[in-house]
Amino acid sequence: MEPLQVDIVHFYPADNAQPHNTRKYEVVNELNPTTAVVRRGQPFSGVVRFKRPIDEENDVVQLVFVLGENPQLDKDTMGSVFIKRESVPEKGIWSARITDVQDDNMMFEVSTPVTLPVGSWSVRVVTRRRGTNLREVYDFESDLYILFNPWNPDDQTYMEETELLQEYVLNDVGKVWVGPARSSRGRAWLFAQFDEAALPACMFALDRAGVPFQHRGDPVKVSRAISRIVNSNDDQGILIGRWDGQYEDGTAPTEWTNSVDILRQFLETQQEVPYGQCWVFAGVVVTICRALGIPCRAVTNIVSAHDANSSLSVDKYYTENMDDLDFDPNNPEGVDSIWNYHVWNDVWMARPDLPAGFGGWQSIDATPQEKSSGLYQCGPAPLEAVKQGVLGLSYDVGFMVATVNADLMRWRRDPESETGWSIVDTKNYYIGKMILTKKPYVFDPNGDEDREDITHQYKHTEGSASERLALMNGVRQSERAKRYYAVLNNTSSDVQFSLRDIDTVFIGEEFRICVDITNTSDEGRNIKAVLSATSIFYNGVKSQVVKKAEGKIFVGPGKREEISIQVTPEEYLTRLVEYGNLKITAMAIVDETKQSWADDDDFAVLKPIISVKFTDELLASQPATVALSFMNPLDVPLTGCEFRVTSSGISGRTLALPIEDVGAKELVTGQIPVMPLKPGPINFVVTFKSKELKDISGAASAEVFD
Repeated sequence: MEPLQVDIVHFYPADNAQPHNTRKYEVVNELNPTTAVVRRGQPFSGVVRFKRPIDEENDVVQLVFVLGENPQLDKDTMGSVFIKRESVPEKGIWSARITDVQDDNMMFEVSTPVTLPVGSWSVRVVTRRRGTNLREVYDFESDLYILFNPWNPDDQTYMEETELLQEYVLNDVGKVWVGPARSSRGRAWLFAQFDEAALPACMFALDRAGVPFQHRGDPVKVSRAISRIVNSNDDQGILIGRWDGQYEDGTAPTEWTNSVDILRQFLETQQEVPYGQCWVFAGVVVTICRALGIPCRAVTNIVSAHDANSSLSVDKYYTENMDDLDFDPNNPEGVDSIWNYHVWNDVWMARPDLPAGFGGWQSIDATPQEKSSGLYQCGPAPLEAVKQGVLGLSYDVGFMVATVNADLMRWRRDPESETGWSIVDTKNYYIGKMILTKKPYVFDPNGDEDREDITHQYKHTEGSASERLALMNGVRQSERAKRYYAVLNNTSSDVQFSLRDIDTVFIGEEFRICVDITNTSDEGRNIKAVLSATSIFYNGVKSQVVKKAEGKIFVGPGKREEISIQVTPEEYLTRLVEYGNLKITAMAIVDETKQSWADDDDFAVLKPIISVKFTDELLASQPATVALSFMNPLDVPLTGCEFRVTSSGISGRTLALPIEDVGAKELVTGQIPVMPLKPGPINFVVTFKSKELKDISGAASAEVFD
């Protein structure tokens, strides 16, 4: 008798999806799904139908699983198992057991190692007759995705509070916080990690970057690779970063509302996608990590440092007359900067490569800022190491310490100083004002009820002994940082300056820059002061000076004075860049003592939020209309207007609606027809753009009925 010939192989995509927590993947919800998505270290079921009845005594059936083009048993990229009766699954090895035989059908259960590399595995069925050399080979043509398993206590990605995995792996909608300290807001983002294009895009990105298949079982290596491949600076990665406002040959970062449009474009064109910024990079990272099974969250650092020379400080330089220098005289290769905010990601995993106590949340950053090991990648850096200032651990802990807790040091050119520079002042508690992420289980489309402050996970309370000790612990481990922190400020400082915070400013309103000056000496002081307002990109790069004024003021002994300038909408509106960020700066020199002072602050003019309403009850497979509106806050008409609606639960997913020009101070409205696909909760993210007004957004949640 000839060996068994295979008719059909089936891995029960829908049935396996439930116990494997993969039922949300679109490919397993098709009418007759053939692609299975399972998790490593957990048994999954299958069946082989042969072209004749099975003779268990003499028919031998073998399954061969392979990953990549050059699979090898010793690199965990191949698994070979014989399907047997009474086979007992063992941790760490492949095994397969027969669960039932019915005529020409063999039902079986496969167990995989919990350290298995993740990816799209190919399956081959080999059959033999005992006592002969004859064999038949059948290649299964559909995909079998095997993913990380954070529900399994033996998996390196295991999260003990498994209920949190509903948020950090299974939630496909979230928030990314953007904006300066007093005007930050959560921007809704559709991660859509279960879209049918998500896993193929992940595999393509990993393959294109040449990530070795044998490394894909280690979440440390995989997450570090993800931080590299989401930006295009190395390995022909996914997104091209751009921060100058010139996006005509691509998509402006403000127009993205979801990750899957980006991943689909990357997969279909096999080209880098223009353009992204930190919060867009972070949204795509969440999608990739959650799609692969790595718990992940987006993290926003309000007032974020970019330490370009590993000094654990952010250094700003001025001339003798306190004019701002836009370069670092001590570091020709780069310049420190302060971003209004910066967004990166945390991923959850054990760290067996590090001493005990450094598992849990790890920071990775896909925004290309500084090279690490020769590539634009960052992390995973254990949050506990960042908090304690333990610089010697992998990876990039020092960079993250500076990002959230560097001291701001201001330097003034001083010919009498040995180094040519004297320190103006040091601000210990300026960087890392708040570190935010989305709160589990809560989604507030246009409010902040879902905001969670996780600053305490990154650093000790500002001003506490523990916070200073942690930073100094890092300083002691860096020779460069020790040199910077060794400088003391011996300058006389009998005049006190304070730059007032600016209250909420809605776009189209005026604002005032004001500095309070107090002379604590018993002699009068003549003070030269400069006040300015500048439009800036959110990464701290200046665009245009909006207004600048300088002059002198006399402050009598023991007296208090104030200096201020008013800035009108006409002065700043035409100079605004994306996100509407403005930097106010104040500098002063005391003639008598040569005491110098400088301070600055950032804020964003607030823009309206789009109202999202539904004209009818939403029914599955029935047309409906989404009504959009907001008030034009400007005294000028809006031209070139377009609404865009995105939802993973509607036909077409992303829909655009051009509308007519809108008059000054008039209501902006639009109606977009949509087709909900299935019953259940649905989320919408909406954006609006025009030539005069950009970065307007809104979101809404609704229920679709059967």
